[in-house]
Amino acid sequence: MTFASRSLFWIFALVATILVLILFREVLLPFVLGALIAYLLNPLVERMIGKSINRQVAVLLILGLFTVIVVALLALILPPLIREGSDFINAAPGYIERLRDLIGPRLDQLRIRMGMSGEGEMAAQLQTAVKDNLGKTLGASKTVLETLLAGVAVTGQAVVGFIGALFLMPIVAFFMMKDWPAITSWAYGLVPRHLETTVRDLIGKIDLKIAGFIRGQVLVCLILGGFYAVALVMAGLNYGFVIGLATGLLSIIPYLGGALGLLTSLTVAGLQSNWDLVYVGSIAAIFAVGQFCEGNFITPKLIGESVGLHPLWIIFALLAGGSLLGLLGMVLAVPVAAVISVLVAFALERYRGSQYYLTTGA
Repeated sequence: MTFASRSLFWIFALVATILVLILFREVLLPFVLGALIAYLLNPLVERMIGKSINRQVAVLLILGLFTVIVVALLALILPPLIREGSDFINAAPGYIERLRDLIGPRLDQLRIRMGMSGEGEMAAQLQTAVKDNLGKTLGASKTVLETLLAGVAVTGQAVVGFIGALFLMPIVAFFMMKDWPAITSWAYGLVPRHLETTVRDLIGKIDLKIAGFIRGQVLVCLILGGFYAVALVMAGLNYGFVIGLATGLLSIIPYLGGALGLLTSLTVAGLQSNWDLVYVGSIAAIFAVGQFCEGNFITPKLIGESVGLHPLWIIFALLAGGSLLGLLGMVLAVPVAAVISVLVAFALERYRGSQYYLTTGA
């Protein structure tokens, strides 16, 4: 097989995969999540098998324990999260209005001092546009949340999605974990024989990066979300529970989650306490402690530098995945980003070892 024909084959396979994802993105989410759960839990199953436990029994035990933990966490987290989330959306327009009233006069004074008084009309129009757009966005979010909470206008697609998430994910995870050796053997059997060693090496690197980052980052997010939620609630911050959990969730993107959580918390703390510097400083101290522990202890221990993904690469992957495939794309974004990073590194290594790169002279 020539190089051109091999290239056409892989291009066709890539295009076919993308088309399948686009065409079936509405029904693939439970299957993708189930496969991801199976991938993350399979090492625990292998450890139990190593202790002479039947594979099917090990799968049932691990998946059952995982399900119990997830259900318990959701039962503990969802009620206050929904309550505070709804209250925060209702209060957000008022916070924005108070910030505008606080910052607006100072901006006008600064503009006058800088000799920009002629741009007052433009600045006022800009402020009005920002306020209107934020109001529309928050209003739409409030409507969506109220609709979900009230169970109004539940479509067939939403019911299917809910049932799929509730029932299909553990079923998919169970069968994939039970048949994991057969699935991996079948997949390796499709690899061209002359590429088997290279492909196995690449898959090992991909597995290391995905497993190290996703398993580690999920734990980092859970630890940070729990810490920030508890600490902010104990500090008496309004909506501290939802802000803390959101900060932990957004920590899937290093630095971004902490920065957004800090900005939101300081704003709420300032407006709540009439800008009491001691109280605002105590909220800032919570985030300082969280970021210090994350950067010096949690992340190095759970992830390590060798398997990290650059924050900009993660942001791009999440935005691109969400734009192309919605929620399914965001779920696939980080694993696909890890795969691409390994393949790009492999391609660059081959390029630097090629005669084209090494040849000197005219």
